[in-house]
Amino acid sequence: MKQQKEEKWTRLDNASKFFPAVANNKDTKVFRFSCELYEDVEPKVLQKSLDLTMESFPFYRSILRRGLFWYYFESSDLEPIIELENKPLCAPIYIRNERNLLFRVFYYNKRINLEVFHSLTDGAGAIWFMETLIYHYMTIRYKDKFKDKGLKLNYKASISEKSDDSFKKNYNKRDIFIHGRNKGVSAYQIKGSRIKENRMKLIEGAMSVKSVLDIAHEYNTTLTVFLTSLLIYSIYKEMPLNKKHKPIVLSVPINLRPYFKSTTARNFFSTMSISHGVHNQDLNLDEIIQNVNNSFKENLTKEALDKKLNHFMSLEKSIFTRIVPLTIKDYVIHAATKLDDKKITSSISNIGKIIMPEEFSDYIKQFSICVSARRPLITLCTYDDRLVISFTSPFEETDIQRTFFQFLSEKGIEIEITSNL
Repeated sequence: MKQQKEEKWTRLDNASKFFPAVANNKDTKVFRFSCELYEDVEPKVLQKSLDLTMESFPFYRSILRRGLFWYYFESSDLEPIIELENKPLCAPIYIRNERNLLFRVFYYNKRINLEVFHSLTDGAGAIWFMETLIYHYMTIRYKDKFKDKGLKLNYKASISEKSDDSFKKNYNKRDIFIHGRNKGVSAYQIKGSRIKENRMKLIEGAMSVKSVLDIAHEYNTTLTVFLTSLLIYSIYKEMPLNKKHKPIVLSVPINLRPYFKSTTARNFFSTMSISHGVHNQDLNLDEIIQNVNNSFKENLTKEALDKKLNHFMSLEKSIFTRIVPLTIKDYVIHAATKLDDKKITSSISNIGKIIMPEEFSDYIKQFSICVSARRPLITLCTYDDRLVISFTSPFEETDIQRTFFQFLSEKGIEIEITSNL
């Protein structure tokens, strides 16, 4: 704690700079991590668990401030207080000129929810925070059952390692990548009737990990490639005929930690674009899987990720970028985001496997994650044999979601569907 008080302010990492400039009521840049238990949440135990978790993540006491040239994190003495859920899904967290933490923890019946503004961390960083929170909750609430078990957390990193700016740490200015996007191609855009008050529709499908893996293996591919391909296929099946000359392009986040041996609890991710042309032809899933598989292999190499990281860091460190006032930077980022949106149809993010002590499995049903959305998109995570696929969308229509889950159901997978609206 003393270390945190000495560090009055901290620069935002390369990815974090983007989110304050583009966050708004339609897309708050907030994501939610949920843990569903088999018993109702005990609020007092949850608060004590959060207090203990903050001791391991002092950086999460930071608030976001605007400077003349950059946003920055400022340390604070604010204490997070748990609440009964009383806000819409992924409601705004960062509000300009308000002094507040960039995350919140609340509960409802059997669910513990963590919502985070994306400037603070990404999905992988939030996993570690959530795992720590649930670990303390379990060992406090069921202390008589676990006191002699010697249970330990999976995430082992020092406070300084958790606070690392891994973009800056792994930047090599001698290896600059000229980012080659196809500037002339606009992707198919999903349209729909917006839900009132900028609310989002969440549809979650929970199922057996093994059952989906078995199907993926039938197609000789991985779970992530299979589900990415199935999302493309589901969008294609619902495309209007007069739009089938446009490609379907998915944005896929990449957790950079395994490639750079990082344990930071801040943002450290990149993205890749997976494009599949339609050209008014009948598509089959095998063809899509082959294309997606090749794209994954091409993009998920250390060399490719090195070049992309160095390219974006070089933009940040250029003299021109550094001397431009923040107001102008915000405008440029906002305009560039609108242009980039035209090149993206949807996105899919596999946050990965949640690892908790085996002894907790009798008390934890599942974990899930969802994000604010300008368009229908997918996030997913796994715990034990439980895979939860979450569709979030700002639209009333659910045709793509229905096609996606119906395909899995027709393959014999039992799916438990829930929705917030």
